[in-house]
Amino acid sequence: MKRKKFVQYRRKREGKTNYKKRLELLKSMKLRLVVRKSLRNVIVQIVEYNVDGDKTLVKVSSKELKKFGWTGYGRNTPSAYLVGLLCGKKAKELKINEAILDLGLHPSRKGTILYSVLKGVVDSGLNVAHSPEIFPSDDRIMGKHISDKIPVEFEKVKNNIMQGGKK
Repeated sequence: MKRKKFVQYRRKREGKTNYKKRLELLKSMKLRLVVRKSLRNVIVQIVEYNVDGDKTLVKVSSKELKKFGWTGYGRNTPSAYLVGLLCGKKAKELKINEAILDLGLHPSRKGTILYSVLKGVVDSGLNVAHSPEIFPSDDRIMGKHISDKIPVEFEKVKNNIMQGGKK
């Protein structure tokens, strides 16, 4: 008699989902602040769990920063902060006040782009559980380590986002 083969969930097999971690996040019954990195961009979503499938309430990509006057690279610390700030501002407009951070399979390291996004979201007024020691330094968030021109552009874009205007 042949033995039946046990096959793992497809997303677990492909290394895309950690179901144990996902279950712990879902047990909190809070909206999830999902942060993902691609090769050139940072994507931030606020996602609500639903039995039929997760529902995305807010989605912001670093591509959207061009509308606010950002000419820099889309996947560095300053742009990640601005994406988080924009996401938090959009969430506040939808009367979302609280979320829990979901980093997915990205390793959690102090001062990374992921925590730069979190700093932007927290600065916009959204309540997300965190420890202040994990944030990058203010000099890195402003982009002083990249170029002398970046902090000036950073402040312009930040003001545009906070005022709700474009360029």
